Amino acid sequence: MGVPAHDERDFQFAEKFNLPIQRVIHGSEVHPYMGVGVLEHSGAFDGMDSETAKEKITEEFGKKVTRYKLRDWLVSRQRYWGCPIPIVYDPEGKAHPVPAKHLPWKLPTDVDFTPTGVAPLARSKELLKRTEKIFGKGWKPEVDTMDVFVDSSWYFLRYLDPKNKKEFSSLKKQKSWMPVRRYSGGGEHTTVHVLYSRFFQKALFDLGLVTESEPYCVRMNRGIILAEDGRKMSKRWGNVVNPDEQVVHVGADAVRTYLAFIGPYNEVGSFPWNTNGLVGVRRFLERVAGLSEQVADSPLSEDLAVPLHQTIKKVGDDIESMKFNTAVSQLMIFTNELQKHAAVPREAYETLLRLLAPFAPHLAEELWANLDHRTSIHREKWPSYDSTKLVADMVTIAVQIGGKTRGTVTVPRGASEEEVLAVARQDQKLALLIPQNPSRKVFVQGKIINLIP
Repeated sequence: MGVPAHDERDFQFAEKFNLPIQRVIHGSEVHPYMGVGVLEHSGAFDGMDSETAKEKITEEFGKKVTRYKLRDWLVSRQRYWGCPIPIVYDPEGKAHPVPAKHLPWKLPTDVDFTPTGVAPLARSKELLKRTEKIFGKGWKPEVDTMDVFVDSSWYFLRYLDPKNKKEFSSLKKQKSWMPVRRYSGGGEHTTVHVLYSRFFQKALFDLGLVTESEPYCVRMNRGIILAEDGRKMSKRWGNVVNPDEQVVHVGADAVRTYLAFIGPYNEVGSFPWNTNGLVGVRRFLERVAGLSEQVADSPLSEDLAVPLHQTIKKVGDDIESMKFNTAVSQLMIFTNELQKHAAVPREAYETLLRLLAPFAPHLAEELWANLDHRTSIHREKWPSYDSTKLVADMVTIAVQIGGKTRGTVTVPRGASEEEVLAVARQDQKLALLIPQNPSRKVFVQGKIINLIP
């Protein structure tokens, strides 16, 4: 269909060069036709559709090329704390690499950060003095720096072998640790960084310095936390939430747990900061702490065993798949379940604390110590679940009369329609409402029974 022209110059250009152009009328506006069409007055290309003509004209008068665009981020971003380039210049201006015995070529400490349009290192007397002391009068240092992406493109390889003075990074250790199993970060950052680090990795692979041609197995983008006004946090808008300030108000554990709870970490999306949500998480942690006063050395009942093992499984699975928000949600659900009991079995409460520890490490540690444990909770084995206890042996079924729920009955899982009806008739309240000869019965095993008069 027609696409709106920027202005009348589109038509003037076409008329000046005698180009075929079709005006498409939309209401009172007239626009040039910019869809797929057929060429006219185009010599050998007459009658061709425009897409085919593009190919033919290119073959006749030019050639197809593929161009890759990559911003020169590694050099164009001049910062004092960027990577210093180990190059010096002789009095004639010829570049020389700094000899290995003078490496690492460190940044000076007397840098003036005032923006003047001149590279910060160019104003360093310390760097100039160092250069002349080593190489001679008239020698000058390179004052440009490379962006921090240079280091972040390969630092993980050095982490494997940080004290090795003979090798870049031990190939033996790389075989044990590389490639990185999962790369996680914000989309706006990782898109560029993944490109740079892959370029570095492939160059190092060609040099025989690494064992893998690809640095990462899986890339996973996380969501972005927006400001409360729904916009991206920015100094320009004055809507930045300072986590240090929030920690003063509600504590580090509440902030940490809220950040996990605010949205799905493993999905790309934007999640506005909500101070009320942070306060809600703080209250949840207070409820967990309050349960410590109800802990008793009582056996784990059937009605708690099932939700306990369901919680162990879900929190473990969710952490593994980085669904931290639903893991915290499950911990909240289980905490609510424990609050229904006057006496909370020690086994259930201690398990709750071990599951909570990754999210609220300080609180979990303190409550664990208050239970007379002498070792850190963070050294405890992760709880394991019993698959046979993930489903309750007894289930609660709704009893409906004519489509309206009149009560519930608890029966063994798998109970038949007749068995459920027999239990329902034993209930004094339901017995008065259940028709003796219902015209129709609807039964969904484990969920409802509906008796229609």
